[in-house]
Amino acid sequence: MSAAPETSAAGVPVEIGKIDRELKKLWDDAGGAMTRASLINLAVYSEAPDSLGKNTAILSEITENHACRAIVIAADPAAPGSEVEAWVGAHCHVSRAGSKQVCSEQLSFSLKGKSAALLSNIVFAQLDSDLPLNLWWQEEFSSPMDPQLWAWVDRVIYDSQTWSDFRAQMSLVQTAQEKARQRIVLCDLNWMRLVHLRLALAQFFDHPITHHHLDAIAAVQIEHAPGFRSTAILLVGWLAAQLGWDSARGAGNSLGFEKKGSGEVRAIKVTLSENKGEAIGSVTVWSATAEFRVEHKAGADLLEVSFGRTRGRNMQQLLPAGKGDLVSLVKEELMRGGPHRVYLRAVEKVCEFF
Repeated sequence: MSAAPETSAAGVPVEIGKIDRELKKLWDDAGGAMTRASLINLAVYSEAPDSLGKNTAILSEITENHACRAIVIAADPAAPGSEVEAWVGAHCHVSRAGSKQVCSEQLSFSLKGKSAALLSNIVFAQLDSDLPLNLWWQEEFSSPMDPQLWAWVDRVIYDSQTWSDFRAQMSLVQTAQEKARQRIVLCDLNWMRLVHLRLALAQFFDHPITHHHLDAIAAVQIEHAPGFRSTAILLVGWLAAQLGWDSARGAGNSLGFEKKGSGEVRAIKVTLSENKGEAIGSVTVWSATAEFRVEHKAGADLLEVSFGRTRGRNMQQLLPAGKGDLVSLVKEELMRGGPHRVYLRAVEKVCEFF
């Protein structure tokens, strides 16, 4: 009896040229107990130590709801020499009917030294037919951007919260967009952190009777956690883009905007403050006659939403806060899709403030 192949968290080791053969064997050995499923290609790139195991664990959770062919790349461009290693495996989850396991393939690669330059070739060679390619880039982008790589990407996922220089990084991804003739959709997990909070703010103005407050907003205060100033700035950008504010000035945590209309220019003051807690701890919007507030207390599953008139009634309610962990954010992004035009407008409004 031959010895079973050695396995790791990433799967079974395999030679680069024998990946297809090993995948076929993987499904043949299942004897029909597993059903292969794939709706997208999801490539994950990282240069962090131990990223292969960490990303394999993350994909195990993501594939519960999003069947895909996962291509996980762990790169170490600074390593001496050149070395490529590969593994194949699968993430299987029992179907809702409970009869079969639905499985997503994972192809894993370790690229060391000069072999890191093979990234484009490796990704293209392993794509599942003509399914869309989502590239989750876990590093900061660097120049020059590889035109061969970006020409094939449909959606690039990144987290601007970790960027050291937002404007420089945004310039690079927009360059990649241009090289790909605008076909790439930019998917910022930092923007996704705000989705439930933006919904909570927007619902204040669902009814036409409240629309007059939008033209009377005078001040906004946002409380954010340490390290999440960029998240707060994106929220400001969303308000400015949706409400037609023009940026006027900005210094530190005090930002100024103007709203033109009816022959007059109205000033809007935005104040940011830092405090321990959730990424965005609270947002308060004041109009001439009312206060709108959304608060996310540390560790809470719900947002505390309140509306009060200067002289009148107060109302309170609870709304879902969503989850801010990495797996939940990526799941949310893969579920929502769309071109993210609102995000781009928001970035344009506040790029100078990062």
